[in-house]
Amino acid sequence: MRYFILGRTGILVSQICFGTLTISPLQRNLSLRDGLNVLDAAIDRGINFIDTADLYDTYHFIKAVLKKNKDLVIATKSYAYDKTTAQGTLERVLREIGRDYVDIFLLHEQESPLTLKGHEEALQFYVRQKEKGYVRSVGISTHFVKAVHAAADMKEIDVIHPILNLKGIGIVDGTRADMERAISSAYLNGKGIYIMKALGGGHLLKDMKAAYDYILDFPYKHSVAIGMQRPEEVFANISYFTTGKVPDNLKEKLNNFKRELIVQDWCRGCGSCALRCRQGALTIISGKAVVDSSKCVLCGYCASACKELAIKVI
Repeated sequence: MRYFILGRTGILVSQICFGTLTISPLQRNLSLRDGLNVLDAAIDRGINFIDTADLYDTYHFIKAVLKKNKDLVIATKSYAYDKTTAQGTLERVLREIGRDYVDIFLLHEQESPLTLKGHEEALQFYVRQKEKGYVRSVGISTHFVKAVHAAADMKEIDVIHPILNLKGIGIVDGTRADMERAISSAYLNGKGIYIMKALGGGHLLKDMKAAYDYILDFPYKHSVAIGMQRPEEVFANISYFTTGKVPDNLKEKLNNFKRELIVQDWCRGCGSCALRCRQGALTIISGKAVVDSSKCVLCGYCASACKELAIKVI
């Protein structure tokens, strides 16, 4: 496993970041035992970087692994927009992971300079907490080219977590080339970069070699966040990132895994999920949410908007 300093933060991270969304209630909803089985497989093989979010409800997994691995790098995210909501989310992560600091705190799903301005009070709160030692670095996550460009020039921003993949799946306001240029600018400005959705939310699994070759060859990054639900996925991803190969027995197992977004029969068609989806992948037809799989990146965020618990990524 290779390790890199995350921009100017001084934080050493593994080239693979374990994305916990896939083990969360929004997706696979693993038990604590099963989730720890996957996380332990990753940590035992050199992954020291874990990504989560206030939305994911995975802090209990992280608290458990920190008991055995105190030096793990933890990144979290929230939709906080003012001091009150920012303070609440920071207090929650510190309390629930059982630590007196968090390594990276990101403003979740930023879209543009205007969005960043709307979250200015929260951003400044996190910057002040960085000065006090409760946060080691501050940043944003985004699917938007405009947000990457804006954050690249902001002194308050240390880390950017942007979407990027071979086919540009999930980039909302531009092309793959547009995002590449934005990320390269941010990287050269000293920002820490860890990429999300290298496999396009699962759409590129059949083209895994080409997708991973592309992201590994992209020079303007420090780490790549990958969601993993099973030890076999951990073994395969680490193998490819470190040797350029996946053993045949793992390939066969991976080919049998398929993820999809399910809308249950009890959906009321209220439309909250469609409003929540940044990809435009959900519409209401005949009183029920319908998924356009060509647009869905399997993030599962729509599930958090459903009061009926009728949506799940499995």
